Amino acid sequence: MKNDADVIVIGASPAGISAAFAASAQDIDVTLIEQKNGIGDPPHPANTFFQGMFDKTSEIVHSEYVIREMAGAEIVSPSGSRIVVDAPGYIIDRRKFDEYHVRELIEHNVDIHTGVTAHNIIKKDKKIQISTSDRTFTSDIVIIADGISSKLSALVGLHPTKYPHDIAWAVEAEVEADGIGEPDFFEYHVGSIAPGWKATYSPGGGDRANLGVFVRRHGQDVSRFFDLWLERFKKQKDISELRIIRKHTGGDPIATIPNRIVSAGIGIMVTGGAAGQSGIAYGMRAGEICGSVAAKAITQASTPKALAASKTSAKVLSEYPRLWGKEFGSEYRLGRSALEALRKMDDKEIDRLVGLFAGEDVNQITGTGSPTSKAVRVMRFMLRRKPVSALSCLPSIIRAGI
Repeated sequence: MKNDADVIVIGASPAGISAAFAASAQDIDVTLIEQKNGIGDPPHPANTFFQGMFDKTSEIVHSEYVIREMAGAEIVSPSGSRIVVDAPGYIIDRRKFDEYHVRELIEHNVDIHTGVTAHNIIKKDKKIQISTSDRTFTSDIVIIADGISSKLSALVGLHPTKYPHDIAWAVEAEVEADGIGEPDFFEYHVGSIAPGWKATYSPGGGDRANLGVFVRRHGQDVSRFFDLWLERFKKQKDISELRIIRKHTGGDPIATIPNRIVSAGIGIMVTGGAAGQSGIAYGMRAGEICGSVAAKAITQASTPKALAASKTSAKVLSEYPRLWGKEFGSEYRLGRSALEALRKMDDKEIDRLVGLFAGEDVNQITGTGSPTSKAVRVMRFMLRRKPVSALSCLPSIIRAGI
């Protein structure tokens, strides 16, 4: 069978776009399949990131899609104590962000098919066939990057996340009220208002902002938490009239942890939300690694015979989870442990924990280095600052496995 492409990417998520771009940069044929009629239409609600996260990618932040720059974030406890984190961040126009990257793909000759839904993936005669709502596509390697609701991974026997039950289900809304978009700091509220993760306030400039809740282990319908957060927010900000422009539902795989993300004998790779690699920037970096390894698998052999024997081998494709794990493994595991500790704390415990850091320079406390070394410095600070309060938090931290 003749290939439609050397590598086919399913899903134009940030991870999928980055995987397609990284693979095409190695001068191989790449096809991108997206079920939306237009990439970024309708736009995904995720529209914020911090510079430190983007520094992990090869991406340069472009003013073309930036709505406004932010000074940092505030982590707010149930009683209102705040940890201020000075970290440059951005609110972006997600539609323009996607359109910008689509132009890059076109410049790299990626063959883009929109309005096409992938139904199944099978191995036939040493090739991979993808049956879709349009036609059957054939390639040597397939990268699945179609988000947390993907069913394709299971069809090829992959279980790409260790804790799929720990997806943080979300409701996000674009809202409008007088002056609501003017502050320069994001706000992340933790506690029973959004169990297991956060309630968010992202000022979008002028009279626009985004509000959201991300909740773990309370089912997929978390609208009741959003309604409570909306009322609390209006009261905190003394807002009498607030208009919801549009509302989105979805999920964040923040605590699910990547598991088996390669099926080497078949030539299937999984990246982005489907693999538990959450966030715009982190997903993009995961996609870069995935696409680069896929391209290497295609180009490394010097003869057609050697290529056919090696390009989907475990040794070649396993470079992807190995490289990802080296770069992000400890950070994700520590992140999950921290969120598990948060989930198991009541509001009073969270107030005590946040109170330990209120008024402190968090960047100075954590310093630089690996996620593990930063975590050790934080624990030492907690014990030095208020040993009794720090020790009172330890039972929840220990139960979470930190």
